[in-house]
Amino acid sequence: MKINYNYIKITGLVLLVGFLYAFSADRNRTRKVQNPQINFMGENNLFITETTVSKLLIQNQRTVAEQPKEIIDLNELEIALKSHPMIKKAEVFMSVNAELSAEIEQKRPIARVHANASYYVDDEGSVMPLSPNYSARVPLVTGNVKKSNLDIVYQFAKAVDEDEFLKKHVIEIRQNDDNTIDFRIRQNDFIVHLGTLNQLEKKINNFKAFYQKGLKDKILDTYKKVNLKFDKQVICTKK
Repeated sequence: MKINYNYIKITGLVLLVGFLYAFSADRNRTRKVQNPQINFMGENNLFITETTVSKLLIQNQRTVAEQPKEIIDLNELEIALKSHPMIKKAEVFMSVNAELSAEIEQKRPIARVHANASYYVDDEGSVMPLSPNYSARVPLVTGNVKKSNLDIVYQFAKAVDEDEFLKKHVIEIRQNDDNTIDFRIRQNDFIVHLGTLNQLEKKINNFKAFYQKGLKDKILDTYKKVNLKFDKQVICTKK
């Protein structure tokens, strides 16, 4: 009987490839996860540190480093990161070499409340705790402010954040007992009474026109209160 050596070679090659694949797959599953690489997206001001993020990467009651790759649940790690009050978005990736990396986007504060408690309001209207690592230069919010109802403060703080002129000048936002808004600006000590947020854009434009005229005439320091409550005029009270 003639022996088909080509068939034997092909069969041997297939078995060898299968063995190597199984060996490689088993080795890959049991590969230990390395220390995670933390990448912060967006602004460079770190309200949360890499160490804190690493401590959030917990699975099976211990950090993911040195655990087998096969038992790591990336969705679970992302949920843990997103639960932190300073983190806006988080994505976790695992390479074939068991290199774990996390991309973190922090919340961005637009105002700092200093009332019964101190905390930030972020650019989506959510509460963000203060950070021991970095203090944001944003307007201070005072007055009758409740953490459970930040809508009015958030709307005006957002308008300030999105307006180059206001962002440069406004240093304090005060919510009064009747939910009207006052604010103070840098370099001048008068109070600006905004009133309600009705026709906000028009009131802001009125204030800008008043400020530029007053700055040109060098009379801004003669006022103690500027009232924007009425949309067609700016009423000033002198010292």
